[in-house]
Amino acid sequence: MKVLVVYCHPREDSFCAALRDAVMAGLAASGHVAELIDLYAEGFVPALTGEERGRYHDVSTNTAGVERHVEALRQADALVLVYPTWWYGMPAMLKGWFDRIWLPGVAFHIGPGAIEPRLTNIRRIAVVTTYGSPWWLLWVIGRPDRKVMGRALRRLCAKGCTLDWLSQTRMDHVPKATLTRFLDRVKAHFSRW
Repeated sequence: MKVLVVYCHPREDSFCAALRDAVMAGLAASGHVAELIDLYAEGFVPALTGEERGRYHDVSTNTAGVERHVEALRQADALVLVYPTWWYGMPAMLKGWFDRIWLPGVAFHIGPGAIEPRLTNIRRIAVVTTYGSPWWLLWVIGRPDRKVMGRALRRLCAKGCTLDWLSQTRMDHVPKATLTRFLDRVKAHFSRW
């Protein structure tokens, strides 16, 4: 399986970097071909420009400047997102990646009745994320991040696309042993993919 891993964290010494490495090691152990896009390392510009918005619905020109990302997305059988959850959602850099890459003609087509999926090559999505909040607070606020992934973005992929959610809550308060166990769990999970 060809897996696109999109990593989003500004610091190379972060726990998310260790999670990224665990994902990549697990995928390698299971024999998958993994392509890594590190948004901060490559200096990805998340803001949709006025020019890009002007050609957003023109499928003949809307991928100009982001062709490599679009091609990686179109070639993937699975998508793995590794990021910290900030303010109950994905970081702005990752949100900008969706704004600029999941375009009409790439991720969807606006049909007469509803949005029609175009990423039918993607059969599996996984999110590996961390939260500062405890699990119960996420439940109280309705887990908006999981709803966006599970109800909206997954809908643009293959019928029956599965969503794996691996998360560590209370990041700033758990002992190092808990974080080590989570890293091991993440690596093992992708080793079984």
